[in-house]
Amino acid sequence: MLSTRLTNARFLTMDPDRPVARELGVWRGRIVGLDEEVAALPARRVIDLQGATVLPGFIDSHVHLAWTGFKAGTPSIAPCRSVEDVLAAVAEAVARTPEGGWTDLAGYDQRGLGRHLTAAELDGVGAGRKVFLMHDSGHGCMVNTAVLDLLPAELASGDGFLAEGAMGAARALRLPYSQQELADAIGHAARGCLTEGITGCAEAGIGGVLFGHSPVELGAYQLASEQGKLPLRVQLMVSADRLRPVAAHRDDGIPRALDLGLRTGFGGDRLSVGALKIYTDGGMMARTAALSRPYEGLDHTGQLQDDPESLADTIVDGHLAGWQLAVHAIGDRAADVALDALERAQRLRPRPGARHRIEHAGLIRPDQLDRLARLGVTAVVQPNFLRCFGDDYAAVMGKERAPWLYRGRGFLDHGITLVGSSDRPVADGSPLRAVQFMVERASESGQVIGPDEGITVDEALRAYTVAGAFACHWEDRAGSLTPGRSADLVVLGDDPTRVETSRIGDIDVVATFVDGRETEGGAL
Repeated sequence: MLSTRLTNARFLTMDPDRPVARELGVWRGRIVGLDEEVAALPARRVIDLQGATVLPGFIDSHVHLAWTGFKAGTPSIAPCRSVEDVLAAVAEAVARTPEGGWTDLAGYDQRGLGRHLTAAELDGVGAGRKVFLMHDSGHGCMVNTAVLDLLPAELASGDGFLAEGAMGAARALRLPYSQQELADAIGHAARGCLTEGITGCAEAGIGGVLFGHSPVELGAYQLASEQGKLPLRVQLMVSADRLRPVAAHRDDGIPRALDLGLRTGFGGDRLSVGALKIYTDGGMMARTAALSRPYEGLDHTGQLQDDPESLADTIVDGHLAGWQLAVHAIGDRAADVALDALERAQRLRPRPGARHRIEHAGLIRPDQLDRLARLGVTAVVQPNFLRCFGDDYAAVMGKERAPWLYRGRGFLDHGITLVGSSDRPVADGSPLRAVQFMVERASESGQVIGPDEGITVDEALRAYTVAGAFACHWEDRAGSLTPGRSADLVVLGDDPTRVETSRIGDIDVVATFVDGRETEGGAL
């Protein structure tokens, strides 16, 4: 007997052997058949979907769940549109902060203000508190003198804006969070994913200087799972900061590793260890993405996280230790560093099935496409970055480079696996709105950015299903509605392949199923 039979729907399976179906049967959390294979079988529950469209559950291959959960509970200055309004909001938050304590605010972004704040301005409203404004990119923060005084002199910027490693040092003054605090934040973010039809995601870097929240952060995800707060599949990328020299057997060829040799693939069906996360540069919003030519109107090219040789050594050591690598590279100069190192790593120890990933691949020059393809590297992009911030990004890249931003067609035409993701909470997490952008290439203002990089609706949906599963080594359990795979699926109020492209982002998510069970994000 089937656990569940879903009927009267248009199932877009993402399986080329059977692309469309009308019925689907579930047993013990797995898809057992479609249409005539299940139509006559008894079922404990039969759900009439009344003509809805059903897709494999979306996979968001690059998220920050803990950060998302904490940000949701942190007061934000994002609505402020002037320096004066920001300072007034800070003063209000300071008034609620115990004497000598920390005042934390989210939503800082100098672009909307026309300039950065200064430490002195924050001092004027800080009343002796330590003021910390997190930049929306996650690659910087704005602090006052009370925080700068706690940092080593070489990191304490006189103007109060701290980027990358200096930002990490300032964050470290507050850490760690408790595992229970982390579990609660993770659970809050996971529930938000479900409402958008997401049934699996990859957490992009636990335990590190930039985005880590605790040296025992993996345990927080285990706690969230044990407490029933992890209702979807989660794969954990581990920050390369956690690698340590090891005295392994010489035949193993492992120079650095996590304790006990933990690496990609460890874990279970719902919670597992994924790629090793390696940061080579910063972010476009904070102007720290590393470019080969200066930002338009600025006299700098961003920054690498370390010298190129050290970054390359980390990439090579991670490869030699058996990890899948997720290399953060937004700017084209950072991509050069990543590709050079990956090529060296594969030459030292060929691993054609490693499925190494470039996270973001924000600005990829035409000459870099062949290299990505030759190395078998997957491009994990965030289409909603351009939908939300595209006008700004296009302006700072200029006319020649803007079409290279967050490519679509260029990757696919070169045989590069294109994977969609959100980087939540940096940008809107909705896969459907991202799919719409991948086809239209239009920002929220209507500006079209790199129209030749537009792809089809089917290709965009595959970036959030089949390709996402491939990037996470989940292709045997997720990504398509194929018998034998987990019954992870999303029920939509309309068919994204049949409506006007401009309507895709507004399609309702009616219900989300994980392992054949409707989640609390559903509405059936």
